[in-house]
Amino acid sequence: MLSLHINNETSRLKAVILGIAREIGEQPELEDAYDPKSAEHIKAGTYPEEKDMVKEMKAVEEVLKKYDVEVYRPKVIEEYNQIFTRDIGFVIEDKFIKANILPDREREIDAIQHVINQVKQENVVKFPDEVHVEGGDVMPHGDYIFVGTYRGEDYSNYITARTNTKAVEAIQELFPHKKVKSFNLRKDNDDAKNNALHLDCCFQPVGKNKAIIHKNGFLEKEEYEWLVNFFGKENVFEITKEEMYNMNSNVFSIAEDVVISEKNFTRLNTWLRENGITVEEVPYAEIAKQEGLLRCSTLPLIRE
Repeated sequence: MLSLHINNETSRLKAVILGIAREIGEQPELEDAYDPKSAEHIKAGTYPEEKDMVKEMKAVEEVLKKYDVEVYRPKVIEEYNQIFTRDIGFVIEDKFIKANILPDREREIDAIQHVINQVKQENVVKFPDEVHVEGGDVMPHGDYIFVGTYRGEDYSNYITARTNTKAVEAIQELFPHKKVKSFNLRKDNDDAKNNALHLDCCFQPVGKNKAIIHKNGFLEKEEYEWLVNFFGKENVFEITKEEMYNMNSNVFSIAEDVVISEKNFTRLNTWLRENGITVEEVPYAEIAKQEGLLRCSTLPLIRE
């Protein structure tokens, strides 16, 4: 059996599900794009190719193995995008929560069922259908659980709005002893530079007490300021609109002092190293074209 254990984003990683880029099928049609960034690359003829994405994911797998992390992979479904495992589920404490994701992506959960089967069944949670949630919006942080959401009345107009306020309530009910803090995120179906698809697209804790953040990802100035105060201004790395667009906040922590990051994130990687964090650089710029990066393609199961 798998003894799940996740209380934060940065403790030493022991086991993870890493997405897979094989047999991904044809480039999607423009009308089938789930996010503005993929749409942009489909239009421009620069949508990533399978062989490049397979190579990028292999580099991540090698880093994980170097740190003795147990790596699980989804079963391959032909002609199906299975890169972003974080969207389809997440772990808090000893619970595996199945995400309620876009209906077109239901089969992705089936492909990791062999892992879910190793979890005590009473610890596998599926919320009711009206509770929308994806793992990119959910971050356990000690006594807190941070949740990205969209509170607008026009929620249903946004394919980029993935986690609703019902999810915030459901998570609070499931973990009554935690403080669930939600953040209203900026959504845009057409402009990737103005769209925070998930909370991890504009914010992520790193190290012992630090965080990466992009102010414009948050619709409420007070909520952004709450986070800056929570971590302390001196511990926060503010990323620009361009850096957010390139997914700088979507790195992935193996431990408090080890982060996997994209090799082109020069400014961020320098800051991480200045703060005593080892940066394992990988190429991930092709996968980034689908508005997801390292955190999106990993689903941690066990941290120390």
